[in-house]
Amino acid sequence: MSEGDSIGESVHGKPSVVYRFFSRLGQIYQSWLDKSTPYTAVRWIVTLGLSFIYMIRVYLLQGWYIVTYALGIYHLNLFIAFLSPKVDPSLMEDSDDGPSLPTRQNEEFRPFIRRLPEFKFWHSATKGILVAMACTFFEAFNVPVFWPILVMYFIMLFCITMKRQIKHMIKYRYIPFTHGKRKYKGKDDVGKTFAS
Repeated sequence: MSEGDSIGESVHGKPSVVYRFFSRLGQIYQSWLDKSTPYTAVRWIVTLGLSFIYMIRVYLLQGWYIVTYALGIYHLNLFIAFLSPKVDPSLMEDSDDGPSLPTRQNEEFRPFIRRLPEFKFWHSATKGILVAMACTFFEAFNVPVFWPILVMYFIMLFCITMKRQIKHMIKYRYIPFTHGKRKYKGKDDVGKTFAS
């Protein structure tokens, strides 16, 4: 290899202008993501707004139904990963390795750890909507299809998938939402100290 063959480096060993530009752009993007992390409600409102704009665009254009169907399947896949535990209890039945979900009332509290955390769920869902929106600007993605069949197939797929997920939750006794460890109230402090 000659000097300057590695990615992002110019002939003199310094990063190229293009590499520095995209590196800086990535840093700015990550900074905005980091700043948005604590604002869960605002993030989801923006995502719902984007999906509403996307639906209006598809309705007005009367096309791109296959893109919308693919977006729906992608969001369903993300939602199932969001509802699933990181460690599948069905795979952990025989072994005692690693953390497991509590199955009895008197077991130690273990918070529900998701396979797909909320922030990554939001980020992926928003990127999916933006990619689908970008696809509506290209006629190549406007495949003619009878949309009522896609709607019925999506509803059927959603019902079957959610039924299977709910049966899994019931069988392994977990709820995908943790509200924190139960707090027990002790005796009231009367303020008297023990004197010897």
